[in-house]
Amino acid sequence: MRSRGHGNGHGHGHRYGNGPHCGPDRQGEYEGRRRAFGPFGPPFGGGPFGGRGGRGGPHRRARRGDVRASILALLADRPMHGYEMIQEIGERSGGAWKPSPGSVYPTLQLLEDEGLISSASEGGKKLFTLTDTGRTEAEAGPDAPWEAAGRGVDWESMAEIRAAGVGLMEAFGQVWKTGTPEQREKAVGVINEARKKLYLILADEH
Repeated sequence: MRSRGHGNGHGHGHRYGNGPHCGPDRQGEYEGRRRAFGPFGPPFGGGPFGGRGGRGGPHRRARRGDVRASILALLADRPMHGYEMIQEIGERSGGAWKPSPGSVYPTLQLLEDEGLISSASEGGKKLFTLTDTGRTEAEAGPDAPWEAAGRGVDWESMAEIRAAGVGLMEAFGQVWKTGTPEQREKAVGVINEARKKLYLILADEH
């Protein structure tokens, strides 16, 4: 879950904090998480299922080479503005990858320095066009480099999995925060049982 409270520790993301300034209640919540999920906590806070797998959710973080190839491929179709390229990549990748301006604009400058693209001011914006050398390089590269960003990934299912994990931790945290010792023990048991059943799914047992 993405942390929204900075500095004062009252944000939603600090509910399960385990830092040196946590009070007894929060330390108790952390202990409950540790008992249920092991020393590293639940598997939903990072990686492809959590909010720390990259900006804007579980999108793939692209390398500079991907950005470069994508810009050349887009400009092979027609001249474009930088912002338009960002939107086009997001649409053509089915939402799996939307590069940041911080990766696109420096790459555009680099391509222009290399003589692969040229720019002209249009309505206060720069319109980028392939040079003859740039068109040759674009034709030698992949036609749709952005497709690799989402290949083999069912993003709708990933979102459902993440939502389920977040909901599970919300419920567990509520029980641990307000429940009796007996209810807390039951909550830990439910989590452990759920974990066992998930592994049984992989073992194809019922």
